[in-house]
Amino acid sequence: MGIRIGIFGYGNLGRGVESAIMQNEDMELAAIFTRRDPASIVPRTEGALVLSADRVLEMKNDIDVMVLCGGSATDLPEQTPMLAAHFNVVDSFDTHARIPEHFANVDRAAKAAKKVAVISVGWDPGMFSLNRLMASAILPEGEEYTFWGKGVSQGHSDAIRRIEGVLDARQYTVPVESALEAVRAGKAPTLTAREKHTRECFVVAKEGADLALIEKTIKEMPNYFADYNTTVTFITKEELARDHAGIPHGGRVIRSGRTGVNKENGHVIEYSLKLDSNPEFTASVLVAYARAAYRLCAERQKGCRTVLDVPPSYISAMAPAELRKTLL
Repeated sequence: MGIRIGIFGYGNLGRGVESAIMQNEDMELAAIFTRRDPASIVPRTEGALVLSADRVLEMKNDIDVMVLCGGSATDLPEQTPMLAAHFNVVDSFDTHARIPEHFANVDRAAKAAKKVAVISVGWDPGMFSLNRLMASAILPEGEEYTFWGKGVSQGHSDAIRRIEGVLDARQYTVPVESALEAVRAGKAPTLTAREKHTRECFVVAKEGADLALIEKTIKEMPNYFADYNTTVTFITKEELARDHAGIPHGGRVIRSGRTGVNKENGHVIEYSLKLDSNPEFTASVLVAYARAAYRLCAERQKGCRTVLDVPPSYISAMAPAELRKTLL
């Protein structure tokens, strides 16, 4: 029997988790939990169990790790601590400014239940976080930069969809090319958030909605849009389906630094991702860290972790000896 994975939430991310489970031979899908009518869900896994979200505790003894696939704006701050009180969990909470608060809430619940929770798993926060750590440790004399996009941000798009009067939305994060070029050249510029990225929002409003109020709410939203030059374009649902159906994304972490007694030698470290499907890639990272949560639990560890706290080998299906032989 493989590691039994539960999926809590079956949107783009949940479907990506299901696909990722299919690619990992040491895992199996135990159940899908949804706030929609379970009868309306057609999973990709033949015979998969689909249950209403309010029945989740019925499966306490049948799931090794629950992968949470809700949004960071309103879902995960409530769902992760609630479910960490009963399951080992992994989430993709990505509101950077609120991670310490979220960690504390989840850690409290997981420790009390003697469970393991791994939060803020994905590519940023997540894989980019690891690369920021390594680059800053290797080049302590330097400057660090993270550029996202161009691509669709699931979290920001979800935050827009939660606004009253919004039917659907896509938000693109776009790097400012002049800033990116200066960083790659090792010029180490001082850049504000506004100088590094712009945000483009394409919004389908409900009939009769106050468009001016929606635009104002988006542009003034803290932690999401307030610190950026943001454009809001209202379009029809047909235009959204035609022109914005995909969910691509990507980005890069760059650190430029200097070594030598007189700091005479310059170095640039760059890690980049180009993703055809943001949710499917994020889901793949979540599933890898579900394996780590399972292993940490088997060691009788408890409490909350982030990708910075998990040994890299714990996310791999390969045994340590095989990792040393093939990857080291």
